[in-house]
Amino acid sequence: MSDALVSPAVGGALWLTAAGVARHAARRLEREEEQRLPLMGVLGAFVFAAQMVNFAIPGTGSSGHLGGGLLLAVLLGPHAAFVVMASVLTVQALFFADGGLLALGCNAVNLGFFASYLAYPLVWRPLAGDGRSPARVALASVAAAVAGLQLGALAVVVETRASGISSLPFGPFLLLMQSIHLAIGLVEGAVTAAVVLAVRRARPELAPAGTRGARSVVALGTAALVAAGALSWFASTRPDGLEWAAARAASGAPQPAAGAAHALAARLQRATAVMPDYAPPGAPDGGSRWGAPRAGTSAAGLLGVGLSVAFVVAAGLGARALRRRAARRP
Repeated sequence: MSDALVSPAVGGALWLTAAGVARHAARRLEREEEQRLPLMGVLGAFVFAAQMVNFAIPGTGSSGHLGGGLLLAVLLGPHAAFVVMASVLTVQALFFADGGLLALGCNAVNLGFFASYLAYPLVWRPLAGDGRSPARVALASVAAAVAGLQLGALAVVVETRASGISSLPFGPFLLLMQSIHLAIGLVEGAVTAAVVLAVRRARPELAPAGTRGARSVVALGTAALVAAGALSWFASTRPDGLEWAAARAASGAPQPAAGAAHALAARLQRATAVMPDYAPPGAPDGGSRWGAPRAGTSAAGLLGVGLSVAFVVAAGLGARALRRRAARRP
């Protein structure tokens, strides 16, 4: 979600909401989850890399990408999942200008909260049971991914409406957002099921939300490097679901918002974004041909993988310090 859709009041409120959820998640991270910090790091890198690989949605002119919130919740549990997702979104906004700084709280809630604290416990767990039936895992993953993305898409529309700084009509924007994210949710559910089942095949004794082990860390880390370094060349260049819905609902892309808060956020992002749009400034992109090697994109992807690991590990260590400080209080 870009800053062009969010007012300072709504952006600030969602920043506070996301910070409150992050503090709650950090306090609830159990010791067992803390021991999975390396897995949290590589899963953050995997989600970052997967979000670089947009896939075309046939018949729409749009594209989508993996959200990753449900996958994180299934493999890590809801509290660690929110911490990881918030860290990845922060890396994307700060260093790659992907998503607005003013809208960062909105994006953390829309992509992290709904998947971790609603779709996972209320849809995935009841349908998947103990997670040992591949058919139940597949059904649960698709249903929960669709539910999580539908809630997130609804929240985007409500936040945009409440902000009141764009000309997007509520009804058409809502209809377009829900329909395009239904298609994206079906793909996300299939990918989530495939990854969860693959992890289970590698370590069959492990139940979902209890994943650990060097093999899983190595496999997911390798997948993240391959996706960021090479599969990103094959990303669809079509607008993503939100861009597509906004352009259709308003007959054109939203214009940048004016105002002191938006100007400050834009200046901060220009100062921190070392590779805006996932490429070094001025670097040759290898041409517009789909699948053409792009050294700049690969460099941005690998940098993002490393930064995601660093931010997630830093967040985990911060959560540990927060719990220890709370434990020392009388």
